[in-house]
Amino acid sequence: MQQRASRAIATLATLLFAGAVFAQTAPTSGPAGEVTGSYKRLAGNVVKAAEKMPPADYQFKPTPDIRTFARVVNHITDAQFHSCTTLNGEKFDPKSVPSDTADKEAIVAGLKASFAECDKAFAGLTDANMSEMLTMGPLKRSRTTFAWGTVSHDNEQYATLSLYLRLKGLVPPTSEK
Repeated sequence: MQQRASRAIATLATLLFAGAVFAQTAPTSGPAGEVTGSYKRLAGNVVKAAEKMPPADYQFKPTPDIRTFARVVNHITDAQFHSCTTLNGEKFDPKSVPSDTADKEAIVAGLKASFAECDKAFAGLTDANMSEMLTMGPLKRSRTTFAWGTVSHDNEQYATLSLYLRLKGLVPPTSEK
């Protein structure tokens, strides 16, 4: 009898622990949860793509008239810092974005810092505050616009990073097995 009670308590504790873990990792429903879930699924792939390109290829550009790989990564960093500092009620510091000629390590560190800023911004989204109007320079837009704009922009730029990786014979993160 005591053994059965111990098993029941252990099973209950396991279920409660699993439920707590699931509750912390499961996306929330509603507009804030939807945009945050999209952001989280995309973020890791953008960073992995930046990490995957060899340092020597950061100055690669497919044709002379388009951006280098480093410029695309820094463009993401710049855009994210602009949007996410606005979402966080902070001011953008242009020094947060490395030079396009910086080494891979500095460029990836800048990208990760912009994702850290965005992680705070997306964690602060709620269904109740999504319609709040924010100002960035001359723009006055809702939190919804800034949040979905970040996701949309990152998707577009991830496609560019993926193309550059393929042109260098590398498989983009979303196509890996």
